[in-house]
Order: sequence, then structure tokens, then C-alpha cells
Amino acid sequence: MKTLQRTLLVCYLIVSVCFLPVRSNGFTIGEEREVGEKLLYTVRSSFEVLDDPDLKQYIEKLGEEVIKVAGVQFFDYHFFVLKSKDFNAFAAPSGLIFFNSGLIEKVDSENELVSVIAHEIGHIVKRHISSRIGKGKKISLATMGLVLAALALGGGAATEALLAGSMAAGQSAALHFSRLDEEEADLLAYDWMKKMERHPDGQVKMLQTMRQIARYRSSMMPQYLLTHPNPEARLDYVQTLVSSDKKEIEGFNRGNNFDFLRFKYRIMAETKDSFYLREYCSSVLSSSRADELEIIMAKYGLAQLDRIENNYASSLKLIEEVINTIGQKNVLLVDRGIIEFESGNTEKAYTTLSAAYKNDRSNMYAAHSLAGVAFQMGLLEEAEKLYKDVIAEIPEYDKAYFNLGKLSATRGKSAETKYYLGKYDLLHGKLELSRKNLETAISEGNLEDEQQLDAEQTLDLIKRLEK
Repeated sequence: MKTLQRTLLVCYLIVSVCFLPVRSNGFTIGEEREVGEKLLYTVRSSFEVLDDPDLKQYIEKLGEEVIKVAGVQFFDYHFFVLKSKDFNAFAAPSGLIFFNSGLIEKVDSENELVSVIAHEIGHIVKRHISSRIGKGKKISLATMGLVLAALALGGGAATEALLAGSMAAGQSAALHFSRLDEEEADLLAYDWMKKMERHPDGQVKMLQTMRQIARYRSSMMPQYLLTHPNPEARLDYVQTLVSSDKKEIEGFNRGNNFDFLRFKYRIMAETKDSFYLREYCSSVLSSSRADELEIIMAKYGLAQLDRIENNYASSLKLIEEVINTIGQKNVLLVDRGIIEFESGNTEKAYTTLSAAYKNDRSNMYAAHSLAGVAFQMGLLEEAEKLYKDVIAEIPEYDKAYFNLGKLSATRGKSAETKYYLGKYDLLHGKLELSRKNLETAISEGNLEDEQQLDAEQTLDLIKRLEK
């Protein structure tokens, strides 16, 4: 019942922002931007998004690398990792790209992940979604909203029933990417991988995994929910391209697998049950095919699991082993500082995290973690500055606004507290509550000029979202 309720909520939200008139040529750029803006502010109320600064900055860095070689874009891109066991990634209107945690789990290298990112950007660059909408007059954007909801939730009885009950036969297929769509996105991804001098064997391996998954689940899921069809044919022509370019791509980069494996294990620690993750890491440690990096990063995965399970002594021992093997990478110091903080060693955590942030001021994972320690130590001015640094760099990071709200409440600043909570509510799609908090903040009249202006602009945004 809970799954069905969640499905209906998703559909309501997405359909409500997609109900625009459809012409034979599909979306205009302006319409697609409008839909994207609304989807951007409803996604959090529908899905569990894994977006702490560490994960967010990593996947956005990879996305920006692709966009740099892809050229001038119509849209600003936003990348989301959703907590979902389904193997899926898909592009929504105007540069919104979603990756399910179930897909991340199956990926083995950074280049594989980059090939998926590039493929999804390829769909947006070619405006395949807009094109599919325009294929037939029977397809409305409300229908598209229902399909996007089903794709986002990854299938199952509830979404099957939803689609079957809301669409005439064959309508959902109109938003199903065609073989030509997939080939165009694959060819763009392949070309961009070459321009980045990333070896396209990552794309080959990703398609091999997709073929395996498609074969496994073909009898379990309706064809219209398979968002990226024909992996067999796609694999054949990409392998042909790799073979023909063998000499040209021989020395290309095969990816930074330390950063990727760390990203993967952090996501698995947040999404998988402890028994599964422990078995997964143990299988890597006992594998004769695992290399040294894979083995030490499996220990990193166990360190994350022990931290979550409050086994701090074991977690610290494992993270020290990782640091001694990999070297004093700054991001590992942040990991260690978080374990120290959660184990109750606040002063040591402050020293560790201060050093990590001093080493790299662009690391918002370090900044946000240090802000939390400073807040607990009563260093409110430092905590406030750090939280503001985070939202300046990652303006959609909800927890930074929430923590600034708590900090303002500690200081007795009522208007400022309401302002930050209003921003937090907006990111969770709670438009009415956000509006009330922001109106209260403005009416109290104690906001700084910059906050006052932002609150007014945010209220204007809410009005657009509610249309």
C-alpha cells in the first residue's frame, strides 16, 4: 500500500508539472525549461535523493567533464542519484539526469559510469524526449508525466497497474526510445569519450552489463519500462567502433578508480542492508581476480559499514589501513574525521577536518562536516560561514539550509530561522509551507538585505511553480 501511495504521489507531482499543450513538433526550448524547473523542485518530495556534498560533487564533476566536450548547451544540467535497487538511468526534460543506486552498484569503473552519463546527455542534446512527445497527437505531457513516474520508480506491480489503467494500448511506447535514438546517444557518447581521452572499453563493458541485466529481467518487466532497448545491437556496433579505432585509443585513460570505488561504496553503505554489503566486500577480498586497489577499497566499504553500525574502533582501524595503503588523500582525511566525530572524539575530529578543509577549500564534504563539528563545539560564527560556503557552492543542498535554520534558532533570530526553513521546504517540494515560512520571515523585517532579496525572489519562484 505504501508503494502504491508513493507511486500515485509521484505521478501527481510529475503530471502536474508536465500538463502543457503539445504540438506536432514537441516541446519548445522554453517549455522544456519550464517543465525542468518544476521537476527540479518536486523531485525531492517524491524520491530519496543521495546528494551529500561528497556524492554530489563527484558525479557533477564527471557530468561537467562530458558537457565541456559536448559544446554549448540549451539547459543547465542537474544530476541526481536516487535510492532505488532497479538498474536504471534516464534523462528527463531540460537537463535533469537520474541514476539509480542499483545501477551504480553494477558499475565497476569510472569510465563505465562516464559512458552512462554521456549517453544520457546525448539524449538531451538530441532532444529525444521532445521528439518522442511530438510523434503522435494522442500523447499529452500528462501522459509523459505518468511514464516518467513509472520509469523513475523502476517498475513493479504498482507502476504496471498505473500505466495499464491510464493509457490506451501503445501510448506508452511513444516515449520509449527508439533504436535510432539509442544509436545516436551511443555515438555521441563514444565520440565524447574519445575527446576526453577516456578509453571507450568502459562503454563496451557497460553495454555488456546492460545486456546481461536485460536478459535476466526481460520476463519480469514489461517492455515499455525498458528505457534503453537493444543492448545486443548497440554492443555490436560500439565494439566495431572500438576495434576500428584500436590504435588511436590505445593509450587513453581507463579512469580514476579510487574516486569511483569510494563513491560506489559510500552509496552502497547508504542503500544496501549490512549483511549484503558485508558479503559483497568479503567476496572482493577473497577473489583471486581482484587487484590491490579493489581489495583495499573493499576494506573502505567495510569501514563505512562499521561506522554506520557504530563499530567505531573497527571503522577507524580500517580507514587507517586504507590511508596507509592509498596515501594521505584529502578526502580520506574527511572520512576519518567523520568517524572520529561520530565516535565522540570531537576535538580530534575538529583538528582532522580543519586540516582537510584547509588543504582543499573546494571540498564541500569537508566544509559541511567541519561545520557540524564547529556547531557542536559552540563555534557558531565558524559554523555559519562554513554552511554558507556550502550553499554558495551547492545551492540545492537541503541539509545546509536546515542546519543554518537550527543555528539561527540557537541565536534567537526568528526571521532568519524562518527564511532558512523556507528554503529547506522548497527543496522538498513543500511549496505552501515554504511560502508561509518565507512570508513570515519577510514580515518580521529582520533579514539581511541579501536574505530579504532572495526571500522575495524565492516567493516569485514559488508562484511560477504553483501555476
